[in-house]
Amino acid sequence: MKRELALEFARVTEAASLAAHKWVGRGDKESADQAAVDAMRTVLNQIEIDGEIVIGEGEIDEAPMLYIGEKVGKTEVINGTVESVDIAVDPIEGTRMTAQGQANAIAVLAVGNKGSFLKAPDMYMEKLIVGPGAKGCIDLEKPLIENVHNVAKALGKPLTELTISILDKPRHKDIIADLQKLGVKIFAMPDGDVAASVLCAVIDSEVDMLYGIGGAPEGVVSAAAMRALDGDMNARLKLRSEVKGITLENDKISNYEKARCEKMGIDLNKVLRLDDLVKDDEVIFSATGITTGDLLEGIKRNGNIFRTQTLLIRGKTKTIRYINSVHNLDFKNDEIKDLII
Repeated sequence: MKRELALEFARVTEAASLAAHKWVGRGDKESADQAAVDAMRTVLNQIEIDGEIVIGEGEIDEAPMLYIGEKVGKTEVINGTVESVDIAVDPIEGTRMTAQGQANAIAVLAVGNKGSFLKAPDMYMEKLIVGPGAKGCIDLEKPLIENVHNVAKALGKPLTELTISILDKPRHKDIIADLQKLGVKIFAMPDGDVAASVLCAVIDSEVDMLYGIGGAPEGVVSAAAMRALDGDMNARLKLRSEVKGITLENDKISNYEKARCEKMGIDLNKVLRLDDLVKDDEVIFSATGITTGDLLEGIKRNGNIFRTQTLLIRGKTKTIRYINSVHNLDFKNDEIKDLII
């Protein structure tokens, strides 16, 4: 991909974050998500790409915009050709956190060459993620405790200095207790495992490892970040009926998920390695903070002036940029301004 596209994709997550900001703390996660979706789609369609959403807001009959399979981008250009890319989006990772004004909500996307991302249904995924220092030391086919010992050994840390991020969900209650008995420090997050995944691989972070069961779309986005940051990841798709504590319409939804996987040629018993999730290093990852968290600063507003912070990673060169931007609404075009106000 052209190097200059990276900054174009940073504009996409900035727009989504700015649009979501007006809904922070207002208790309406659906409106926040829709605002971010609208902004993300608008800016994507201004970029000279031939893009396809491969991880999005759902199937075409479930989401009005940014659905799986939707085409985005400005393909009609006067000179030259446009790049064909696959796009994985999460307009708001942490809709509940946004609605409640809680920390760590971000707008995020990942972009790769055509055919580079795993295409999977929107279902659960078990994830095991580490940064560059423990690359090659994880194996989801082995017990979690064995993986924890192997990661600690690779990093040269005693277990009492190891920090593991895990979603604070009832399904992880026993796992958290078992890890804490070993002396491991737990960084429990209410939502947002993409941000927690990235923390495994960026400098100045205490997080060494992520484990847990979360969304498969977020898993592919996390895999793109790990590919760009030279980290490592194992994953396994899980039917709803296999996830402890999830009971709502288990059989009906699980049968649908199983049928979708069979149609897409996905083996539910296979442990997916990083190469299965994201096939090459030429990926771009962009995330912009909505609310301040452990990874990024949230949006700050003073009248028509907005400040954003974006993490932009280009996998080909392993370049990591933190972009602090000041946006003056008076100079935005009306289409963008209407999405933000």
